[in-house]
Amino acid sequence: MGGLRVDLSGAEIRVDPAGGAAADDGGSPPVFLPRQPAAPPLLALDIGGTLIKLVYTASCGGGGAELRFAKFERRRMQECFDFVRAQGLVHRNGSTMGSSKENIALKASGGGAYKYTEDFREKLGVCLDKVDEMDSVVSGANFLLQSVPGAAFTHMNGKKSSVDISPNNLFPYLLVNIGSGVSILKVTGNRKFERVTGTHIGGGTMFGLAKLLTGCKSYDEFLQLSQKGDNFVLDLIVKDICGELVCQKQGLSTSTLASSFGKVITSKKKLTDYRPEDLASTLLSAFTYNIAQISFLVASILRLRRVFFGGSYIRGHKSTMQNISYAIDFWSQSKMQAVFLQHEGYLGALGALMSYGDSGDKNMNLEEMKEEENIHESATPIDETSTDEHNDGNIFPYLLVNIGSGVSMIEVTGNGKFERIIGSHLGGGTILGLARLLTGCSSYDEFLELSQRGNNLAVDLTVGDIYGEHGYPKIGLPASTTAASFGKVSSSRLSEYKVEDLAAALLNSFTYNIGQIAYFVANLSGLKRIFFRGAYICGHEKTMDKISHSLKSKGQVQTTFLCHEGFLGTLGAFWSYENMGIDGLAAHDVIREVLLGAPYTGQLPSLPLTHQQDNGEDTTFEGEVERLRHDNAVLKAELERLQRENTELKAKLVKSGKPNTFYH
Repeated sequence: MGGLRVDLSGAEIRVDPAGGAAADDGGSPPVFLPRQPAAPPLLALDIGGTLIKLVYTASCGGGGAELRFAKFERRRMQECFDFVRAQGLVHRNGSTMGSSKENIALKASGGGAYKYTEDFREKLGVCLDKVDEMDSVVSGANFLLQSVPGAAFTHMNGKKSSVDISPNNLFPYLLVNIGSGVSILKVTGNRKFERVTGTHIGGGTMFGLAKLLTGCKSYDEFLQLSQKGDNFVLDLIVKDICGELVCQKQGLSTSTLASSFGKVITSKKKLTDYRPEDLASTLLSAFTYNIAQISFLVASILRLRRVFFGGSYIRGHKSTMQNISYAIDFWSQSKMQAVFLQHEGYLGALGALMSYGDSGDKNMNLEEMKEEENIHESATPIDETSTDEHNDGNIFPYLLVNIGSGVSMIEVTGNGKFERIIGSHLGGGTILGLARLLTGCSSYDEFLELSQRGNNLAVDLTVGDIYGEHGYPKIGLPASTTAASFGKVSSSRLSEYKVEDLAAALLNSFTYNIGQIAYFVANLSGLKRIFFRGAYICGHEKTMDKISHSLKSKGQVQTTFLCHEGFLGTLGAFWSYENMGIDGLAAHDVIREVLLGAPYTGQLPSLPLTHQQDNGEDTTFEGEVERLRHDNAVLKAELERLQRENTELKAKLVKSGKPNTFYH
């Protein structure tokens, strides 16, 4: 095995005589290696959560060799075995890569390299020489960016443009690898990187939900459906909420996406009433924008301007790249650019192939992974935050996260001083919209009740499902960590899944996503306190616990849930009458107590909100609400009395023959 080596010098993308790249994978053209011997052939694999990716060398005639690419769904592993045999990469007697005497191991990356070792031994008679997944992904990306001209490109406004990357000016950069889940890495050199964060809302989430909502059988079929659909059929835009006049006043585009799947909430349509194409388009826009937003926030925190996107779920798909590019450009105000790679789905397999002949190469087992888990520590700006002691006498500044149909994040610096920083289209409207389509629930309360009885692990893919019971200790991911929400969905038959489990998975994925984005925004803005409010929290303990969990390991950020959060919009409007001359309400103290009083501290029910009246007596917020309800009942009774008198008077006028002078 030590004699096998891959020579990548002089690599170039192979172009066919017609002028296009000749691709055996439909999107990943061969790479010509002029100095690589054609024999023996080399093979490396990346076995992920949903796909098996292969990179292998093959004779191309006239000297040198080609790197070729192939992929298979993991559930169809036998097809992968058949392909390897058919290409002559493994002989029938079990020997590999042209050797009849020696059983040479295949280089393999990804969690499946651990989980499916025995399958490869049994079916192909080979063992898998494990290479760390993150090491392989970074090595593969660096190879393409440093050694393959034309491998990097942008895709903006429907135009694909090649990007020239100078090897001397490549580092540092952010690498966003979109697989079943998403890993985000800061790369500072060859074999020098930090996994700074990740999200379990990735390609596996899109594909899993696409199966349930559209009945598609493959991810490529989902992408084809999305090309023919219109996401505005299901998405709520700003104009739907505010109207055009308010949009103009706030400087918002009327077509800005406010809430993915938000229109489903008020619609009487069932899942079968929607076109699969529109559902697919909505899914694609929802999750590609979300991945781009998280990538932008992380790059901003790390002060990186160069963001590369890789992973098997991009597939060279135009709408996917367009959505990501537009979002990065929009949020960065054109200061950042999304860059894609020709062979984005094969970074791990490429890196594994490059490890042939490494002097320090050895078969890595899980115990060795544990010993090396501190090699690539998470970047301090993302996962740790130093904070001063909180001064309870001054709660400003803080981040106020309002969870409505969408999510708004507002920096509050003082009484009446605030600025909306950013928002997310994946909010309460998305949760309830998807819940209605998937579970048939009629209300948010019903959805919450369903989620309480469900088990998200029935449909969510965990790190343990990919790597086995030990998880991925090198980067600190235990087996129980969610790797891809809805990533375990294998059937397109919705009836095969319990509505309770689907509800639990929805709540788990989107509440965690809201908490994660809120943390990034607070970190970027230098804020140490985050307050959550909005009608979609509704004092629901499980919702708050999941948001808290998403922030638990994020340093010393203080997280608070506001009492009576669903009513704060009305109360805020009431107290704003101070600006109209009603200044006898001690507005500074009252606003502070209304917005920040009686926070949720993990004990239900919440404490009552109180403030001092002029007579020195304490009045609870609940008492005030009860008084208003009483006054409302009195007014309602008075209105009913006046209506009765009006009816009686009209009847007397008709009876007397006098003209009716009442107008309605």
